[in-house]
Amino acid sequence: MTHDSKFGPAAQTPEQRAWVLAQMQRVIPSLKTKCTAYAQQLYARYVAGELSWTQVREALDAASVPGPAC
Repeated sequence: MTHDSKFGPAAQTPEQRAWVLAQMQRVIPSLKTKCTAYAQQLYARYVAGELSWTQVREALDAASVPGPAC
């Protein structure tokens, strides 16, 4: 998959990223209902444009946080 900057965090508004996150949480409810506080912090950083979704997933995958996987 090639990188397309129009889909990166700098190319979207926080409102658009929040909408994308809400849609993902609607399709995959565990992203909202079973996540740790750490995951919620990462989501907030995604919405703020500090992280891409790929970076969020990599951080969650690398974390050894007990509890349900997101």
